[in-house]
Amino acid sequence: MPVPPSRPHPTSTAPPRFPAGFLWGAATSAYQVEGATAEDGRTASIWDTFCRTPGKVFQGHTGEVAVDHYHRFREDVRLMAGLGLTAYRFSVSWPRVQPTGHGPAVQQGLDFYRRLTDELLSAGITPVATLYHWDLPQELESAGGWPERTTAERFAEYAGLVGEALGDRIGHWTTLNEPWCSAFLGYGSGVHAPGRTDPVAALRAAHHLNLGHGLAVTALRGVLPADAQLSVSLNLHALRPLTPSADDRDAVRRIDAVGNRVFLGPMLEGAYPEDLLADTAHLTDWSFVRAGDEKEIHQPVDWLGVNYYTPTVVSATPEGTAPARADGHGGGTASPWPGADRVGFHPAPGERTAMDWAVDPSGLYELLTGLARRYPDLPLVVTENGAAYQDEVGEDGTVHDPERAAYLHAHLAAIHRATADGADVRGYFAWSLLDNFEWAYGYAKRFGLVHVDYPTQTRTPKTSAHWYARVARTGELRPPAEG
Repeated sequence: MPVPPSRPHPTSTAPPRFPAGFLWGAATSAYQVEGATAEDGRTASIWDTFCRTPGKVFQGHTGEVAVDHYHRFREDVRLMAGLGLTAYRFSVSWPRVQPTGHGPAVQQGLDFYRRLTDELLSAGITPVATLYHWDLPQELESAGGWPERTTAERFAEYAGLVGEALGDRIGHWTTLNEPWCSAFLGYGSGVHAPGRTDPVAALRAAHHLNLGHGLAVTALRGVLPADAQLSVSLNLHALRPLTPSADDRDAVRRIDAVGNRVFLGPMLEGAYPEDLLADTAHLTDWSFVRAGDEKEIHQPVDWLGVNYYTPTVVSATPEGTAPARADGHGGGTASPWPGADRVGFHPAPGERTAMDWAVDPSGLYELLTGLARRYPDLPLVVTENGAAYQDEVGEDGTVHDPERAAYLHAHLAAIHRATADGADVRGYFAWSLLDNFEWAYGYAKRFGLVHVDYPTQTRTPKTSAHWYARVARTGELRPPAEG
């Protein structure tokens, strides 16, 4: 990774500046953008199945076409180059590369990622590949999914196949994206695929995602060049108590355990936190964690990906009171928080995005500086950050989105301030490059820097994209133009 940002002089009146080599990127995921779900040997993922289940996804939307990135990737790479991006974070579709979740890779699937990567490299854009962004092959889910140990072992085999095939082109790898969502929204609250609502299955899934990460890092180290950079991306929760009371502070501790430290503990410290085990002892004895697992999970990574959108405000609730459910992805009646049944969730103050998420960049600053204090030798990259708004194409063909530009500016300013206070932040990826399939919200929410007219697939960079392009080209963080 490039060198970290230089420390600005506290009395400087110049606009904040990021260093040469800072990664300026945008991100997508395979199921959200690729489409072509039945082409070239790809089989169903859990999201294909979930989308076909009545009532699970807004208006029955699916990723069958998405934004047709599978066929339009060259156009999309030209867009990235035109915006001055130096990096593109995408995910590899597991069922496109290994349709049943085991056995040899399908070369047609790998060839798509070879073509995409070659196109990126020819445009001077660094490819950053994520191996798992939630699209588990349905055959593996039918055999038990992430709650089963076998899935972690299959994931490591898949990682080795992809790393061996693409390691000559890709130098930056991420094992998992947001395993909290995979485990606790997929198997706890059920608002994400595969839609199960079992707190013990969610905890088992979290462990096997952790194990899959560790096994995959080991597999990748065995096939990639020595200078390859390996990472994992976590959607860490920036937590705040509703009041300073001891009970509300303990609510923060509980959510920190099952929302953050359930992954940070084993991945970066080699052990699950004792308070998490105690909080969930009434649900499980954690016997699915075998001797040696935590050592296997605790593999060195070269940087940590941090995904952030909005803070989380919590309080204690009286015994017997049903807590509010907060998952940020469409609600749900079951809880995604095992061991935290008496924790309530509250809207953070401030202006809202179309997701009804509070705009609060101080949460990102708190996460980055907190991680820097806890893991001072671990570089950080903001691998997702962005906002959904009700974007429309104007009569002149322009998509004017000043709210998004303001959001990005405020969060980049928080990153720059964090670097001045000691956080080693190496890059930033806006979510998302393109408007796309937003999981249970279907196509109802637009996060893209680039507007997509879904019936025609016409791409139109929004005014926020042009502002972000100026920042990427100059490294200077000037406020978006008014008007």
